[in-house]
Amino acid sequence: MRRLLITGGAGFIGANFVHYWLKHHSQDLVVVLDKLTYAGNLENLNLVQEMPNFRFVQGDICNFELVEYLLKEYEINAIVHFAAESHVDRSITGPDAFVQTNILGTHSLLKAARAVWLGSSAKPHRFHHISTDEVYGSLGPDEPAFREDTPYRPNSPYSASKAASDHLVRSYGHTYGLNYTISNCSNNFGPYQFPEKLIPLTILHILSGRPIPVYGDGQNVRDWLHVEDHCVGIDLILQRGRAGEVYNIGGNNQWRNLDLVRLLCSIANAVFAEDPGLKTRFPDSPCAQGESAEVLITFVKDRPGHDRRYAIDASKIARELGFHVQRDFPSAMRQTFFWYLQHEGWWQRLLKKQLESH
Repeated sequence: MRRLLITGGAGFIGANFVHYWLKHHSQDLVVVLDKLTYAGNLENLNLVQEMPNFRFVQGDICNFELVEYLLKEYEINAIVHFAAESHVDRSITGPDAFVQTNILGTHSLLKAARAVWLGSSAKPHRFHHISTDEVYGSLGPDEPAFREDTPYRPNSPYSASKAASDHLVRSYGHTYGLNYTISNCSNNFGPYQFPEKLIPLTILHILSGRPIPVYGDGQNVRDWLHVEDHCVGIDLILQRGRAGEVYNIGGNNQWRNLDLVRLLCSIANAVFAEDPGLKTRFPDSPCAQGESAEVLITFVKDRPGHDRRYAIDASKIARELGFHVQRDFPSAMRQTFFWYLQHEGWWQRLLKKQLESH
């Protein structure tokens, strides 16, 4: 029986992983530790709150004493570490929070894991660290996709802080014998994603009739992965991944930002045409007025140091663990669009909370 501590489990990917794990491993204990900052939302966990093998603790991963207590109290034997500041734009304007959470927070977890798991009576354990493809830097248009042995070249305070945390995890494995694995994933999308990210931001701007900001010329390329496919990859690593190994998890699905936004606009146009009731719910959308959502596309000044292209080579996890993407991208995007239509109260409350915090 696994007894998991999931950090950042009230955030986007973390919450999806909690739902996934309790659905597929219902006998395991899941303890979520989340600080509930702006991107952490307890409402994301409503579906599991009453399950007898679920616990939620509000707290900071930088609090070593709290983490150590949780590892002992719940006899935790696996940490799945999602908690992170993750928005590149925010890292440019306020890098301190990224250093604090992503580097010092990860070190706090590692210290607690060492104290509890690696003492005189060493216990079976696994520390799985969730990282990002952004640690590898930026690719040219014809360069091969990132592999696990691609040199690190982080270009933003966010990616630099994640690279540092990756190195810390490795060092605890090499120096102290920590049983660890690391996964570097491509861009995720799906339910519960915070509205500042590209896909939900585009959807909500289409619904409200606000301009859709596209950085620079819109030709930046990202590799997109549905969040549940990501969860499947993490599950495979926890079950069968080799200790001390890194696994890249990607969608083999590269899209230019402008083409992705246009895909969402075409989905919106079709969905509004199929359901006339949406014109009443979202009267400010151009789709409600007989226009294409593409009229909202607005090119804005590029952000500093914007990486041009990311792409993941996921052949190692496919070869060793049998991972493969299970979702057709256009269909998964349409399902994501419908999720935001069906959960208007969820994102309206988030947007209201965001406005109040400013």
